[in-house]
Amino acid sequence: MASQEHLDKLQARQNYRNIWHTDLVGTIQADAPYCCFAFWCGPCVSYLLRKRALYNDMSRYTCCAGYMPCSGKCGESKCPEACLATEVVCCFGNSVASTRFLLQDEFNIQTTQCDNCIIGFMFCLQQLACIFSIVAMIVGSEEISEASQLLSCLADMVYCTVCACMQTQHKIEMDKRDGKFGPQVMAVPPMQQMSRIDQPIPPTIGYPPQPAYAQQPYSYPPPQQAQGYPPAGYPPPGYPPSGYSR
Repeated sequence: MASQEHLDKLQARQNYRNIWHTDLVGTIQADAPYCCFAFWCGPCVSYLLRKRALYNDMSRYTCCAGYMPCSGKCGESKCPEACLATEVVCCFGNSVASTRFLLQDEFNIQTTQCDNCIIGFMFCLQQLACIFSIVAMIVGSEEISEASQLLSCLADMVYCTVCACMQTQHKIEMDKRDGKFGPQVMAVPPMQQMSRIDQPIPPTIGYPPQPAYAQQPYSYPPPQQAQGYPPAGYPPPGYPPSGYSR
């Protein structure tokens, strides 16, 4: 029954509607210092994240978050801190995955296809390195042995990097859950939208207000009404001056 329940949960996670606040690729940009901390001190980060995922209530702790056959059978209720420390050291990969499943089931979070590909590549690379190591032991060739060692080193680097990114992803999601994100910084508006609050209408700078037709682009002022030509009082008195000749 327990195995079937876990399979049902695994199937249900593919239909969750929410997504992680940031994907695995964007975790380095989102929180680079924590990603480095998770890379060099993975078990410590796994311990802190599991405790935080349980809202710092260790009475709720179960080995591997209840997703493994040994869950609930390791004396967690008597000394949960020691059991969690043992889990993150001896079963580091399971501890990271269990925290991930715990958050996914709590907030209905699905993993994107890109993240699934990254995690799948990590598993395939580890299996390939294991196969090469077995072949190297059977054949006894130095070339294959060196190739298997290089492949194992590459698989370990990818494993540590992906686990660090996953833990950073979990931390960012719990920051979102706990409301630790600061207020959103307002972006600077474009130039045409900037104006002083106390002056919604730009000042005239000493000039008279413009007529309505001047506010319309690519238009000309209306023609003046004809009042007869020449106008009355034209020419002015004393014009043309004396001595003027055409």
